[in-house]
Amino acid sequence: MTILETNSLSIWYGEKQAINNVSVKIAKHKVMAIIGPSGCGKSTLLRTFNRMNDFVPDMRVQGEVLFQGKDIFSRKIDPVEIRRRIGMVFQRPNPFPKSVRANIVWGPKVNGYTGDMNELVESSLKRAALWDEVKDRLDDSALNLSGGQQQRLCIARAIAMQPEIILMDEPCSALDPRATSRIEDLIGELRSSYTIVIVTHNMQQAARVSNELLFFYDGELIESGETKKIFTNPAKARTQDYITGRFG
Repeated sequence: MTILETNSLSIWYGEKQAINNVSVKIAKHKVMAIIGPSGCGKSTLLRTFNRMNDFVPDMRVQGEVLFQGKDIFSRKIDPVEIRRRIGMVFQRPNPFPKSVRANIVWGPKVNGYTGDMNELVESSLKRAALWDEVKDRLDDSALNLSGGQQQRLCIARAIAMQPEIILMDEPCSALDPRATSRIEDLIGELRSSYTIVIVTHNMQQAARVSNELLFFYDGELIESGETKKIFTNPAKARTQDYITGRFG
């Protein structure tokens, strides 16, 4: 079942075209990885999925982005609601300079959550595989956590908003190998409950965590399909060149 798709999507920053006529479908409860060389449009596409690019001056969109069949750029759609339902985890851990607990409850409070906050904190941290490490430190500053713990806290913070999709923009690039492994394991655990779209420069990581793959080059979608198939038998010569290290 498709939860998110683009139809003939093109994006410009001023006169520069970042995405050129891209059509993709993302299935529910799958992990989709987006790979390609630097500056090819990966993060632009990712940030378009929850309208984070709205904050970029002179950004212009042509085509459609459909979330559960509805165009997210329609005037009837509230972008704040889109960002609640399509959460995001950034390249570097960015916890609020507040307590661990406050990081989890801030978003739900702002959005009018009326349930049990203590239960929400515990369940979100458990889903992010962080509860056992911080359950006695909930009122300590999140900035005292390690980098890997901070990134899992950011994932828990996204989960607390009860999204349907979690976007991850190079979530492990600032982490050491051990913390990276924890995040990758977590992605595997979360895929049964969420749709995950991850941008990564690490092709081994893409192979480990994703079901489906998009390969971008110079703003264009070169190839898409099952991850294993693309890595073992790519249909396009440019894909083959990239995954074998001939460029990029």
